[in-house]
Formats: sequence, structure tokens, C-alpha cells
Amino acid sequence: MPAPHAPALIATDLDGTLLRGDDTLSERSLAALARATAAGARHLVVTGRPAPRVRPLLKDLGSTGLAVCGQGAQLYDAGADRLLWSRTLDRETAETALGKIEAEVGEVYAAVDQDGVNGLTLIEPGYRMPHPTLPAQRVARRDDLWRAPISKVLLRHPALSDDELAATARGVAGSLVTVTMSGPGTVELQPRGVTKATGLALAAGRLGLGPEDTLAFGDMPNDIPMFRWAARGVAMADAHPELKAVADEVTTSNEDDGVAVVLERLFL
Repeated sequence: MPAPHAPALIATDLDGTLLRGDDTLSERSLAALARATAAGARHLVVTGRPAPRVRPLLKDLGSTGLAVCGQGAQLYDAGADRLLWSRTLDRETAETALGKIEAEVGEVYAAVDQDGVNGLTLIEPGYRMPHPTLPAQRVARRDDLWRAPISKVLLRHPALSDDELAATARGVAGSLVTVTMSGPGTVELQPRGVTKATGLALAAGRLGLGPEDTLAFGDMPNDIPMFRWAARGVAMADAHPELKAVADEVTTSNEDDGVAVVLERLFL
């Protein structure tokens, strides 16, 4: 049974939060989510991964409902295998933002996530995928990244830290795009105004729920807007300091089933 004040909506990030380092879901986490949903709560995945990279994980979760993908740029219906809503980043804006960033820090290496349920992840020469388990297609030159509509651009710099690159990108291109940092080696540019919070709000509204009903879990700065929107935010033990600073609670790490630890307390 749910404890007093148990949430009606549980929003979980994937990488570094619900998923273990090897991209698997633990039996304990699956059991805790099953207990919560049996008690009437709804579970929403809210992730930076694009819809095609989320589909197999939703199957593992047994989810046929909604998922917020692409840092909020996509609202995916798992049961119908289609996007209910998406925002794309146009080529001119993306190239202008990249130009401004490279004028400040020198050459960066870029990748893109294409829009759509079957969109590809394309990487230009020099770009190294931070998650080697995720499929990507290498292209010969940057112009090839724009061959189809995209939801976001991913950046890496050969010398700067993620925090340094994100701060610089935000300073010079923040008027054009939303700049996020979603994990080690993952600084991203997405349509301006699009965040996990905007995607979560859209999904929650379709479920007849709001921020007051929502408990959010995350580990990186891209989860900050989601924490600020939700009634309560729980950061993982090894979360980025910026997220811990706005969290209501810190749980154990993803490797130690931090999401399950909290849900087991709330859904007795």
C-alpha cells in the first residue's frame, strides 16, 4: 500500500539513475516500480535518449504508455510506437550555434539525433560516443549530419571539461538553443525553451496530473528543470553537485538501486 503523500506520478531519468552502468534494469528496481504502479502511481521515463534508443528499455519495463525523450523534445507513445509530439532543431540555428561555440573554444566534435521513431544517431569524424552500447552511424563530414530533421546536437571538446564546455556554450549560444549537460561527455544543444520540464509537463497533463503529484529522480544538470517543476526531486548519491543543490533528497547510487530505495519506503 502507498505511504501517506506517496506520489501519483514517478518521473525517472535513465542513464545514471534508473539504469545501472551496464544499461540494465535491476530486479529490485523493476519490483519497486511494479509495486508503485500496482498501488495506482504512474511511471514516466524522462530521458535525454531519443525515442529509438528508449524503445527496448520500455519493453523491459513492460511500459505501453508515454515516455519523454530527447531532453523533452519528443513525447513518445510506446503502445502505438509513435511520437505524439516533437520539436526539431533547424539546421541554420544549429550551425550558427556551433559556429559561435567554436569561435570561443576552437574545434568541437559533433553528433546529432535525428527526429522520428526510427531516427539515427549520426557522428562526425572525431566524435566518440559516451555510451558505446548505443548504436551510431559515422558520417564523412559535418554537412552529412543535417541530411534529415534532428532533435538535438551533441558536442565534445578534446580538452575542455563538460562543465567548461557547457558554460561556454550557454554563454555564447544560449539565446539560440537550450544547452544541457546530461552525462559524462554529453553536452547537448536542443530547441530553445525545450527541457525535461516542458516535456514532463506535457506528458503529465495528458495523464491529468501536475507538478504537485510528481516525484522526480535524476543525476545530472539536465534534470534541474524537472526537479524545479516537480513537487519533489531525488538526486542519486553520485549526482552532479548542481543537481544535488536543488534536490529535496539524496538517495543511494544507481548501482545501489537508489530509485528502489525511495519507492520501497513510499509504497509499503
